[in-house]
Amino acid sequence: MFQLKNIYKTYQMGETKLNAINGVSLTVEAGEFIAIMGTSGSGKSTLMNILGLLDVPSSGSYKIFNQEVSKLNEDELAELRRNTIGFVFQQFYLLSKMNALENVALPCLYSKGKFDLNKAEKCLTQVQLESRFSHRPNQLSGGQQQRVAVARALINHPQVILADEPTGNLDSENANEILNLLVNLIMQIVLLE
Repeated sequence: MFQLKNIYKTYQMGETKLNAINGVSLTVEAGEFIAIMGTSGSGKSTLMNILGLLDVPSSGSYKIFNQEVSKLNEDELAELRRNTIGFVFQQFYLLSKMNALENVALPCLYSKGKFDLNKAEKCLTQVQLESRFSHRPNQLSGGQQQRVAVARALINHPQVILADEPTGNLDSENANEILNLLVNLIMQIVLLE
């Protein structure tokens, strides 16, 4: 699925070059769970952005599903990202003026040009929020907001889920529930393939 070879990411900050990633090599196969760990400022978020096709390496080779990322233009990167990767973020990133159903359906607008509320209902039911379809983010607990974010990540049936500190804003009980939920949902995806 993912194959990184000797990846570097360098940022120019005035006269100074900042090496955020120095020669990372990594292979991730289908069905694997990996965790990227390190101290603050060690390049974890930069690496996640590269893996998620939100950024490109300065040098090295990155192949996703045997496609060399450096050879793809912005539109091709966006299409590959949209069709293969689901994102779960620490901050939830739910739109406050939309209810849970609309927040989950939002990626369908980008991929298919329209909201698919039926699909959103199924995804929210998968994360046990069938009684919260019409609730806005401020009417949901932190754990419920993260479940909405997980449902949103699943709506386009991604082959990869990237989760950036998905439990960072949750208490330990909700954190454990979200981790168990993610593991169970990802296992269902793997078994269906």
